Amino acid sequence: MAHNFDPTVLREYDIRGIIGETLGADDARAIGRGFGTLLRRAEAEAGAEGVPTVAVGYDGRVSSPMLEHALVEGLTASGCNVLRIGMGATPMLYFAEASREDVQGGIQITGSHNPPNYNGFKMVFQGRPFFGADIQLLGQIGATGDWEDGAGSTASLDILGEYVERMLEGLAGIDSAALSDLKVGWDAGNGAAGPALEALAARLPGEHHLLFTEVDGHFPNHHPDPTVEENLADLRALVAEKRLDFGVAFDGDGDRIGAIDGEGRVIWGDQLLMIYAEDLLSGAESKYAGATIIADVKASRALFDHVTAHGGKPLMWKTGHSLIKSKMKETASPLAGEMSGHVFFADTYYGFDDALYAGVRLLAASARLGKSVTQLRSDMPDMLNTPEMRFQVDEARKFAAIAEVSERLTTNPGPEVEEVNATDGVRVNTKDGWWLLRASNTQDVLVARAESETPEGLERLLAQIDEQLALSGLERGESVGH
Repeated sequence: MAHNFDPTVLREYDIRGIIGETLGADDARAIGRGFGTLLRRAEAEAGAEGVPTVAVGYDGRVSSPMLEHALVEGLTASGCNVLRIGMGATPMLYFAEASREDVQGGIQITGSHNPPNYNGFKMVFQGRPFFGADIQLLGQIGATGDWEDGAGSTASLDILGEYVERMLEGLAGIDSAALSDLKVGWDAGNGAAGPALEALAARLPGEHHLLFTEVDGHFPNHHPDPTVEENLADLRALVAEKRLDFGVAFDGDGDRIGAIDGEGRVIWGDQLLMIYAEDLLSGAESKYAGATIIADVKASRALFDHVTAHGGKPLMWKTGHSLIKSKMKETASPLAGEMSGHVFFADTYYGFDDALYAGVRLLAASARLGKSVTQLRSDMPDMLNTPEMRFQVDEARKFAAIAEVSERLTTNPGPEVEEVNATDGVRVNTKDGWWLLRASNTQDVLVARAESETPEGLERLLAQIDEQLALSGLERGESVGH
């Protein structure tokens, strides 16, 4: 029987909706049928024999077990076997898919950092991100009911211990004595990373203080989005009270990291990437000297300059974890990151976004570079940034408006414009710094950001954004959330 999805849930990077309104068990079952169908056909086309296996995990949201049950029904009805990982962080599901040769696909049920009444699906298909046109194809297959039939089996796997062991390899080659004096705070935000964090912290050298590791899909302490500064208040208080070296926080499903240094300063996503890049590129024996390091278009110019200064090749790319992962494979990049806190290590890891592993690598970078995280943060140039400004624009207008801005600045840039980069939206360099306008792939909003070294320069950049919006009949309205 065919199935039609609510058009709002099939998004660019994942599938996401509101439980009981736009997303329910029937949708999960249809996702399983569609994903299983595509996987069986792709495996057959590749000449593979046997029944493909899909690893399935879920986060701590109240609705997740219900969706998992229906998803597994759909996958087995399409003729795929299912390996049930159970409740855990998204990167634990990615690990199950990446580390086992007998697994050809993976699906994590997660609402990430969205409000408690949301949920969704993140998918891996034959080792690559499943997004964009893939997700639209799921919708088309559902609408026609063009599904494969079968009777797959299910099995369960407790992979937590194996996952923690693998993360600890991020400290390979570092004398544990160099880490024994470290004091670190960790905030799981009542998200799905809690159990893995408890197991990991128990094995790490040094002193570790944990917050909110009990999984609770209502998120009673604070919202699990570590890129919003107010959500780091509890961690900041812990670091101050216990005089810790730094603190690390996670989003609801453990694939995005946030951090603060020992003085309580936020270390934003691009600043974390500066630390990781310096660690990766430095040292006479570094086999990654000259490597390509990828960051999204929202990242600070300081990051790109930092990569260049340490002998790397900075590459600015489109925002979106699936898009970044695909670009990493294409360029053989060992490290990439986004302002949103997704960090991807492909040097001695698998290339997926894992905030727990990124936390381990922060300890490792500090030890290898011989500097505290606070010192590494202090060494960074002081730049004045706006927060990510997001404002409502009609869905039919958002991409057209960006195209108009790009056309104007390309044909008639004006004396203040030094460079226009159209990789993802429009990023404009001027003597004052840079500004960005891009259309969100997942919401009916435009995103703006600007960076300068002086308050006056920042004002001039914002005026340029407003001027371009006005020429397209728009204005920077009240900022809206993710």
